[in-house]
Amino acid sequence: MASVKIPEQKVILCGEFGVGKSSLFRRYAFNSFVTTNDRQSTLGLDHFNKEYNVGGKDIRLQLWDTGGMERVASITSSYYKFAEAAILVFALDNAASFHILSQHLLDIVTYAENAKIFLCGNKSDLEGQTPQVTEADMETFCEQCHNLISATYKTSCKTGEGVDEMFADIAQHLVLSNRSRMELQTVDKDSFKISPPDDFTEPSCLC
Repeated sequence: MASVKIPEQKVILCGEFGVGKSSLFRRYAFNSFVTTNDRQSTLGLDHFNKEYNVGGKDIRLQLWDTGGMERVASITSSYYKFAEAAILVFALDNAASFHILSQHLLDIVTYAENAKIFLCGNKSDLEGQTPQVTEADMETFCEQCHNLISATYKTSCKTGEGVDEMFADIAQHLVLSNRSRMELQTVDKDSFKISPPDDFTEPSCLC
């Protein structure tokens, strides 16, 4: 009996260096956190798969991380290519990492134009420090993006708070998006079916 192929959705992390993208990847993949002092830079692209079931539909998220190579131009096309979702990550205790998100958003729209976009404020365990990005700031950014942002989240890679919930919600968004896409394809195919008029009579065979 042939096994059912589970849809695989590529998810990429985007944002400034140091906002916790690799920490998000580690928490997602290994449920672990490495302090800055113990962290070693990982060179090269890395990815990890995890399966979800949403309303009876199986989906596999493939999360990609740049491994500290965000600024290497040669990885841009391969990193963004075929992405179904992109997570804009900033640090809640670093206003500068938030204000530069528009540039990362432009990269996503340019290189992964079909990707659904999500906003993630990381380091929620540190957000009491200043400068601080508020929920109002996040809402304003989403409004300025003209509904390009599908959802917003707050996470802490250190405590794990909000991380699992974020990816589970992204999986749900992608399942619903794929379902809508399939329905549209069905409608498009049906629209090309030509039905004969009610008074149509099939011509008799001329022998």
